[in-house]
Amino acid sequence: MSKKILISGVGLWTPEHVITNEELVDSYNAYADKYNAENAAEIDAGNVVAKPHSSAEFIQKASGIKQRYIYRKDGALDVDRMRPLIPERTDEELSHQAEIAVVAAKKALAAANKKPEDIDAVIVSCAYTQRAYPAVAIEVQHELGISGFAFDMLVACSAATFGMHRAYEMVAAGNARAVLVINPELVSPQVNYTDRDSHFIFGDVATATVVESEETANAEHVFDILSTKAVTRFSNNIRSNFGYMSRAHDADPYGADKLFHQEGRKVFKEVCPMAAEHIETHLQQHDLAPADVRRWWLHQANINMNLLIAKRLLGREATADEAPIVLDRYANTASAGSVIAFALHHDDLQRGDVGVLCSFGAGYSIGSLVVQKR
Repeated sequence: MSKKILISGVGLWTPEHVITNEELVDSYNAYADKYNAENAAEIDAGNVVAKPHSSAEFIQKASGIKQRYIYRKDGALDVDRMRPLIPERTDEELSHQAEIAVVAAKKALAAANKKPEDIDAVIVSCAYTQRAYPAVAIEVQHELGISGFAFDMLVACSAATFGMHRAYEMVAAGNARAVLVINPELVSPQVNYTDRDSHFIFGDVATATVVESEETANAEHVFDILSTKAVTRFSNNIRSNFGYMSRAHDADPYGADKLFHQEGRKVFKEVCPMAAEHIETHLQQHDLAPADVRRWWLHQANINMNLLIAKRLLGREATADEAPIVLDRYANTASAGSVIAFALHHDDLQRGDVGVLCSFGAGYSIGSLVVQKR
């Protein structure tokens, strides 16, 4: 490819509301006690399984998470509700997801020294969109005053990198001068706050990147995209079954199986070697070894997963400088995790330094970009 394609700007929106492990556990344990009391007879008969207690220490040891940000905190810790209370907006109002997307997008545009008229395409790529249509991306495009075209993408926790892949391809093909890729991860409505094994995993956030040709780039911190690589392999081990078909099934659209659920041990066992092999193979395309990588911006799902993948690649534990961790504060933010790490830990790199952006998630899906500081 003769024309070089770059990441020229990144933006990060962080919610103002925080839920600590301690707050989350206090709420869950109170709910568990209430549930067990209400179902005592069925539990004693062996027809219903009692809800076990949790602890802040268990959450941190299992995941590395200490807290998470949330778009709306009201309701999420209410033992009689156990889900966020987010007021519905009219069709004439900006949607909640578009609102957070616009904030992150404006920050990315400012970092890239770009105005709306410089952007030809908008991709909203995330784990969930709040409606089927019109596309949230088109709503964001309209709000920002961008011409051209826009569309949504859903690739679970690999959505951000897959969206950047599409942007790279569109700029390379000459279909767009610059593409704005946004990841508004409003995940909290899909969290089952009554499930001990998953209620702590996710937080809300929005990230955005600008991808453009070297011919138009004029930002302070610019990274050449050396190449992209993606792979998918079907697995049922991570699922979220909520959808319009629930109405036809006559099933509870908010049942536990319709919310996020996973077989965590199987995911850990299968994804870690798959991700390490994917990254190593990607680097080999450029005659690079893991030791040549200055920084790893990895998907922020679980600290034990990140540490193991880095150790498989480097043959030793990675330092916090080499592979920064942000999930202790942000928790798992679906596809945005690696972009958060990039946003917070990229401006210190020197010319020629190589980095890897990589996400892995449901599907299974893995997406990576090898980049080099210009």
